[in-house]
Amino acid sequence: MAITGDGSPSPFVTFDRGSWRSLAASTPLPLAPEEITRLRGLGDTVDTDEVATVYLPLSRLLNLYVATVQGLWSAQSRFLGSGEAKVPFVIAVAGSVAVGKSTTARILQALLSRWPDHPMVELVTTDGFLYSNEVLSARGLLHRKGFPETYDQRRLVRFLSEVKSGAASIVAPMYSHLLYDVVSGPGIPIESPDILILEGLNVLQSRARADGRVPGVFLSDFFDFSVFVDAAEGDIRRWYVERFLALCSTAFQDEKSYFHRYARLNEAEAVATAEAIWAGVNAPNLVQNIAPTRSRAKLILHKAADHSVRKVLLRKL
Repeated sequence: MAITGDGSPSPFVTFDRGSWRSLAASTPLPLAPEEITRLRGLGDTVDTDEVATVYLPLSRLLNLYVATVQGLWSAQSRFLGSGEAKVPFVIAVAGSVAVGKSTTARILQALLSRWPDHPMVELVTTDGFLYSNEVLSARGLLHRKGFPETYDQRRLVRFLSEVKSGAASIVAPMYSHLLYDVVSGPGIPIESPDILILEGLNVLQSRARADGRVPGVFLSDFFDFSVFVDAAEGDIRRWYVERFLALCSTAFQDEKSYFHRYARLNEAEAVATAEAIWAGVNAPNLVQNIAPTRSRAKLILHKAADHSVRKVLLRKL
């Protein structure tokens, strides 16, 4: 067990940027600068150096994990004398709104799909498993969107159960950020991927339901690896406000946008609105539900104020 700076035991080993980057060994970076630019989210500053320093070593570690699990599957198949197809390796990516978890998930998908042993990598966000705005409004929960109780947990558990059962074809529901609502339709087909990345705010939750009952199955029961994207709350709040300002002059300008009413705000009004949303919704969700799950992750990426990852904490086996 590792020892923290204050002398107390820790289940994590901590790496600075240099020591973590060295773990990529001589692994070549398969992503071009223009592809990295397309993968990063609004307000994120990830560049070639950040990908080579942080995400390339992580993809190498995950590749080793996947290979090990595939080896265990082969051994068990030989033992049982069965010919069942191997099930997907599931990676969870968790973290606050505006912390950059979506960018992390997209970069990992792009890097992992370059490894020859598992070229099929699917990315699913938990947004599609939110209850519709109609349902949330009826339950008085629309103002708490993103809190654990606003997700159809049974549907999400059923989806992951199908993934881990090796189902040949599964459908993930769709979500529109423009409409700020789930979208009816055929959904997104997920067909026997080698790796499935599930990205969402509360995927590492282990708390009781709103009615006090403890679930018989947690989402984390289906995960082979989990990543928590972390940062100081003050930095995340600032990133959220900056992103809100950027959206006011871009996506919110679309008349179809659920948030089109914010497009006409001046800068001071937009900042005040973003701060109010953060204080009323995102900060409580972070403090009450998201941050407490950080220690349940296999790996923590801790970001500095400039969005760069400064520390990597890896749970010891």
